[in-house]
Amino acid sequence: MTADVLMLLEGTYPYVRGGVSSWVDQIIRGCPNKTFALVFLGGQPEMYGEMAYSLPANVISLDHHYLLAEGENFPEPKAGDGTAEHFELWQEIVHHFQDPSKTIAKESLCQFYQLLLDESLSLSDFLYSRQSWQVLQNTYLQHSTDPSFIDFFWTYRTIYQPLFKMSSIIKRLPEAKMVHSVSTGYAGFLASVISLLRQIPYLLTEHGIYTKERNIDLSQATWIEDPDTSSSSQLQYKMSYVRKMWMRFFQQLGRISYDNADKIISLYENNQLRQIRDGAEQQRTQVIPNGIDIDHFRKAREEHPKEPLPVAALIGRVVPIKDIKTFIRAIKQASARTPELQGWIVGPVDESPEYVDDCKLLVSSLGLEKQIKFTGMQNLLDILPQVGLVVLTSISEAQPLVLLEAMAAGVPVVASDVGSCAAIIHGGDAQDKALGSAGRLTPIANGHATATAIGDMLLDPALWQQCRQSGIERVEQFYTRPAMLAAYQSLYQEMSE
Repeated sequence: MTADVLMLLEGTYPYVRGGVSSWVDQIIRGCPNKTFALVFLGGQPEMYGEMAYSLPANVISLDHHYLLAEGENFPEPKAGDGTAEHFELWQEIVHHFQDPSKTIAKESLCQFYQLLLDESLSLSDFLYSRQSWQVLQNTYLQHSTDPSFIDFFWTYRTIYQPLFKMSSIIKRLPEAKMVHSVSTGYAGFLASVISLLRQIPYLLTEHGIYTKERNIDLSQATWIEDPDTSSSSQLQYKMSYVRKMWMRFFQQLGRISYDNADKIISLYENNQLRQIRDGAEQQRTQVIPNGIDIDHFRKAREEHPKEPLPVAALIGRVVPIKDIKTFIRAIKQASARTPELQGWIVGPVDESPEYVDDCKLLVSSLGLEKQIKFTGMQNLLDILPQVGLVVLTSISEAQPLVLLEAMAAGVPVVASDVGSCAAIIHGGDAQDKALGSAGRLTPIANGHATATAIGDMLLDPALWQQCRQSGIERVEQFYTRPAMLAAYQSLYQEMSE
């Protein structure tokens, strides 16, 4: 059976809860006249548990592929020569990954994957052949600025191995009228290759800017060692070549996605401008804001006491990018003005166990065991009537659904100034701004400013009521699910005909 939409999902739906996964579920259920074949791309199987979402009836298949797993089909070590002309093409591709200022030619990508698909080139060739070794050695000598060949060797193998493994994924993919990737990265790269080989349209939706988020993750990654400058006169931080190599890799994946997508969707204007700056052609970009089911949250709105309850809730995954620690510190500081204040951390705790432990240790060290609780996943319709504020302290976001959901339930918000949070809270255009503010905006990683905003909102009932009403009016006018679904229905219809 040919699906209407082949949807590629990297590390998200249906195994990981969160804003992107919730959005995917809404899109699929909101387009019941379209059939979806889902492809989940992950790192290793043990990184994911049971499915967090039940699949809608219009999902006709779900395939799983783990790009870093070395299972029973992984090739045994076996020396070989490799074909020189094939690895000349591979050398060209690797060169672009070292310098992503220009994208890889579509013809080169097609030729490379045709070789993989007809088994003229294989993962075994990449891992064990002499020609492959020569490409690796050339790349190290021409580009690496770090002395450790061992670090370069293992990074090179880890980075590029998934690109070879994707040929086996392509062979098993179901037929579809179009391909839709919900990020750049590996999913966007695979969507590009599928679109080129099968000559089908490619739709790309980015919630956050994937390349930017990977750069944030990689800049903080402790598993990458940087040069030790402690004994030298060099005072500035020096980034290792390995760290730069990872960053350039994801930059090139982003460039390839932008170069091959027929339509490139962002959630708000600033992200659209970032996409254009990173290589997307303006005429192929479009903004489609998130939308929520207003009626779904009306019951929670009616159940709320309509007064500023002394509970601030952070609703989201307990992971570093959400900066839970700033929230915890803010609760400590805000307690000086509001002694009865509670801080609820509402969301899954299984994605980053070490970070969860760090957060719990911080709670203990600040003596907040009675004030802060980790609730795990909860039904928002049960939680929102019990809280006075929803707080977001993320260091990176796109257009957070949780803020829109809180506002629809009549709960004012406090959020860090990331993504489209400013437009959500204060309004976008003049008509939107005229509705007033739905809460407070704070600088990134600023516990003091967050604490001040929490206290100001909870201790001023008139301000709280005004923000509550502004939030309700804003989501009802500008962020409805029917408008979002109509936009995607139109795109799917246009691209799958």
